[in-house]
Amino acid sequence: MENRIDLKIENNIAHAHLIRGDKMNALDAEMMDALIECGERIKADRSIRAVVLSGEGRAFCAGLDMGNFAKMAEGGNAGVTEGKKSQNLAERTHGLANRPQKVAFTWREIEVPVIAAAQGFALGGGFQLFMGADMRYAAPGTKFSIMESRWGLVPDMGTTHVMTRVAREDIVKELAMTARIFEADEAYEHGFLTRICDDPIAAAFETATAIASRNPEAVRGTKRLFNEPADRFVADTLMLESVIQDDIIGQPNQVEAVKAELEGRPAVYDEETAKAAE
Repeated sequence: MENRIDLKIENNIAHAHLIRGDKMNALDAEMMDALIECGERIKADRSIRAVVLSGEGRAFCAGLDMGNFAKMAEGGNAGVTEGKKSQNLAERTHGLANRPQKVAFTWREIEVPVIAAAQGFALGGGFQLFMGADMRYAAPGTKFSIMESRWGLVPDMGTTHVMTRVAREDIVKELAMTARIFEADEAYEHGFLTRICDDPIAAAFETATAIASRNPEAVRGTKRLFNEPADRFVADTLMLESVIQDDIIGQPNQVEAVKAELEGRPAVYDEETAKAAE
């Protein structure tokens, strides 16, 4: 974990800081494992009363590492199923979730509030990780995208139910189906952001410090009170994400989407294959 995330705990506040800044904190296999491990460490430490989640450098998290997509284009393992060649995302490997879902969903499972602080970019899996937090701060001009359709995929990291809770359903569908990049002002308008801040990490620590001064039992109870109704059917949602993705990933049209993106050309889809999949 140490070469992907710097975890510091001080004054009852945990700071989980992604430190793969040279790669815009992209999600490779090690980063996925580090995020899961980090979440588990925080859950086990009862002294922690609030969490700040951030990324170093030019981005909060730019999404799945480009090397993973290169493997996907070659028909190999994209690094999301712990070394297995075949993608079986419906297999529950982490409680209610599979591995990529656990990366984002673990932050909702943490009993204390998690405040994400973003700058630069939060794209694809990075956006889903961001949406796993309870409160979400971003610097002006931060760019977001539900980017999975660009790669012929659906968003499947365990926070689609959060997106449709904070924003209108038609807005989420439009953003997910187009993979359009949108900036902080629009994200705030839709409800994805709690605040736009010049220094989101400092603002997150200010909020975390205020929360840490409150009765920890009341803080945990408040998170549970607001999260449980929204998460009541989460097991079904997580499974549906995985079943749909299993039907799509590795199929000719999805591989063509990845190749087209990597080669910088328009994709040419097989309509007969698409019809057969309906």
